[in-house]
Amino acid sequence: MTSPLPSAAITSEKANLEEGLAFSPKFDSHGLITCVTIEHSTSEVLMLAHMDDEALRLTIETGIVHYFSRSRQALWRKGDTSGQVQTLVTLLTDCDQDALVARVSVGGDGKACHTGRKSCFYRSVKRGENGVLALEFTQN
Repeated sequence: MTSPLPSAAITSEKANLEEGLAFSPKFDSHGLITCVTIEHSTSEVLMLAHMDDEALRLTIETGIVHYFSRSRQALWRKGDTSGQVQTLVTLLTDCDQDALVARVSVGGDGKACHTGRKSCFYRSVKRGENGVLALEFTQN
């Protein structure tokens, strides 16, 4: 299918998206954008979640990170039940603005995972005997 826009317009639009200063988040077909959350002081990856437009707006307006729970189909302010409130330090977007990185400081006990761990990324993939892939715990 050919684009209704001339190639110069597409190039200009792409350049503005990649090099411009306008924040234009691209949500997927479900209205979500992926967000990787990193602890600001350590650069440790804490979690991966999704935001809808309301969660993103509230995160920016309040400085407290909000997400959209796909399993519950509901807005979720991190820390409301756990006390592990994530205060936004910096919000980054990637080159085509379809993914975010939230650098945060974590309240409560500093853990971000619902399993009680600091990070949701607590297992590494290893090649075991006979080439079989297995998981290995990297934190308790």
